[in-house]
Amino acid sequence: MTRPRAWTRAFLAAASASLAAACARPASPGPSAAGPSAAAGQPPVDSAVRITLERGPCFGSCPVYSVTLDGSGAVLFEGRRFVADTGISTGKVPPARIDSLVAELAAGGYFDFADRYRAGEPGCERYATDLPSVITEVRAGGRSKRIEHDHGCMEAPQALTTLEGRIDSVAGVAKWIKH
Repeated sequence: MTRPRAWTRAFLAAASASLAAACARPASPGPSAAGPSAAAGQPPVDSAVRITLERGPCFGSCPVYSVTLDGSGAVLFEGRRFVADTGISTGKVPPARIDSLVAELAAGGYFDFADRYRAGEPGCERYATDLPSVITEVRAGGRSKRIEHDHGCMEAPQALTTLEGRIDSVAGVAKWIKH
C-alpha cells in the first residue's frame, strides 16, 4: 500500500508542475521580476507561492481530499473519499485571489500558530475523538509553515479553522466535494 501512495504523490507533483507551467503567464520583460508585467499592467506571478490543504477522514462521511494552489492560480484537487469527484481534477483562479489569500493567511496569524494541534501536544489538553484532521502547508514570501490540525483538539485557535475554510473557498473545492 506504500507504493501506490508514493506513486500518487509523484504523479501529483508532476501534474502540479505541468499544470503550473501551462497556466503561468509570460514573464515580464524588465530589470526586475518584481516589476509590473507587460500584460496590461498586471502584477507578476510569484511562482514560489504554494498552498496545500489535506483533509483526513473522520468517523463518518467527512470528505477526504487534498488541494494545492500556486502563485499562477493553478488548482490541483485530489478527491479520495466521500467527494463528488474522486481522482484528480484541475482548475484555475485569478492570481490576485492567491495574493489576497496569502495576505489573509499572514494577517490571520497563520505563520505564528503552533506546528501541531494534536492529542497530547501542548495546548491540546481537551480532546474529542473521531473528528477529521487537516494538514496545511504554505510557502510564500520567503516563509514556509506546515500545520497539523486535528479538529478534535478543543484548544486549537478558531482562526486556524477559519483560514482552512478560506483556502477551500479560494480553491473552489465545493464543486468537487458536494455529493
